[in-house]
Amino acid sequence: MSAVTADVPKTAVKRRSHPTAHGEARFGFVMIALSVLFVAVFTAIPILASLGLSFFSWDVISTPEYVGLKNYQQLFHDGPVLKSFAVTLGMALAIVVLQLTIGLALAVLVNQRKLVWVRTLFRTVFYLPLLASTAAVSIFMGYLFDYKFGVVNYYLGLLGVPNVPWLTSGFAAASTIVLIAVWQQVGFTFVLFVASLMSVPTDVLEAAQIDGAGPLRTLFRIKIPLISPTILFAAVVALINAMQLFDQPYIMTKGGPGSATTTVTISMYQKGFQNLQFGYGSAIAIVLLAAILVITGLQFLAARKLVFYQ
Repeated sequence: MSAVTADVPKTAVKRRSHPTAHGEARFGFVMIALSVLFVAVFTAIPILASLGLSFFSWDVISTPEYVGLKNYQQLFHDGPVLKSFAVTLGMALAIVVLQLTIGLALAVLVNQRKLVWVRTLFRTVFYLPLLASTAAVSIFMGYLFDYKFGVVNYYLGLLGVPNVPWLTSGFAAASTIVLIAVWQQVGFTFVLFVASLMSVPTDVLEAAQIDGAGPLRTLFRIKIPLISPTILFAAVVALINAMQLFDQPYIMTKGGPGSATTTVTISMYQKGFQNLQFGYGSAIAIVLLAAILVITGLQFLAARKLVFYQ
């Protein structure tokens, strides 16, 4: 009798577990397939198409003409395009440094608050700009920093400060665009750092406090090393986004004054869609992709010595 009663639950368990397990497996494979399809359609295929098109000269109207490496040779002898790479790299480095620094500082300050609703409020406030359309923000900021009619210069004038050429001077325009990009993107790094700081083990912090470590020493010797993987992730994402900067400089300055804010993506757009040099524009895009991969690889190489994994 005992043997019969012992076998029945096992059979029931087996019959009930299989449909659920198969259903979960099918659901998982469907989700993976959708993700792979999304990446293939919107990332892999366009990259391969651009790579193939970079070996041709094509103006949409005539038949594509195979030119080999001519587009790449032209790129490395094109002064304005090379300058756009330098401008992009400089602006990207400034954006990444400011975004990580400000995001970490805000996260540390918010993490000191014991009230949960205060953390939630600050997370919402700092994350909201990221949800706004970049084009809409750029148009709004263009009016805000206008030399003659901008609100910023108006209030500076009330204080006796002469009008500042925010968008009409080379260095000022680049700095303004960097600050706007940081303002809109800093919420992402801020939320990451807040979550990471909250996951730091309390027993480690208590041990440091018992040993007499002050707030600054605890921050730089314990908290930052423990959240260094999150810092690496935020730095990689911020750099990839900054290297593709387009909306802010194009809408606010059209790449000017002169070429002070002409990024690589603007050069690519001008060559491909304005001059109808789609092969040359594709070559610029491929070189930009290669530059992003190289810089990201250097970040991961540096992370071997700077990042602490628990």
